[in-house]
Amino acid sequence: MPLQNRVTPFGEIVAVPQRGSLAGNRGIIHDPATRSLLRKRWATKAWITCRCDYKGIRRAVMATRSWTELFFLDEATALAAGHRPCFLCRRDAAQAFRLAWAAGNRGPLPSAPQMDAVLHGQRLQGGRKRIHVLVDGIAGLPDGAMIAANDQAFVMAAGRPLLWQHAGYQPVGVAIDVEGLITPPATVAALRAGYRPTLHPSAAMAQ
Repeated sequence: MPLQNRVTPFGEIVAVPQRGSLAGNRGIIHDPATRSLLRKRWATKAWITCRCDYKGIRRAVMATRSWTELFFLDEATALAAGHRPCFLCRRDAAQAFRLAWAAGNRGPLPSAPQMDAVLHGQRLQGGRKRIHVLVDGIAGLPDGAMIAANDQAFVMAAGRPLLWQHAGYQPVGVAIDVEGLITPPATVAALRAGYRPTLHPSAAMAQ
């Protein structure tokens, strides 16, 4: 029975067999005695994405009261949900993200807490995932940005939307009715400025 610790682009935490390629956390949001989630879905504004392998460390998932291990299909999924790279286990990616954030958002180099504060305001609305208005449509969106359409998530890859699923991406054969932007605008600005998130291998096959 899979644990409820897989994160969708909408920030929902679900129980599915697919684990994904990245880990992450939002603080302690589980009961180690039952290895199940508490009612809250975050305990800190620092929502990060981590490597699944780091210095050979192995953890019993959701078995201790340290932090709640979450998993993402890929980095585009994590960014859409409102997470950012970890400055400990993914330092190079975090530094690249920080530089692109400053360039894309036209400001000084931010600290991690400063980015967390901005992301927290952009990822939630009334306790739920915030969907942002797309003024100019999807044509100018950078690769890795995610949009909502037909109550589903789509990632932009090589200028085309691909349907997100727990096991990977699928090509889109029909027109989609875009509802808005899932990825926080500040993160999209970093993508436009050159940050390149990792995508699940299925994205290349689906193009």
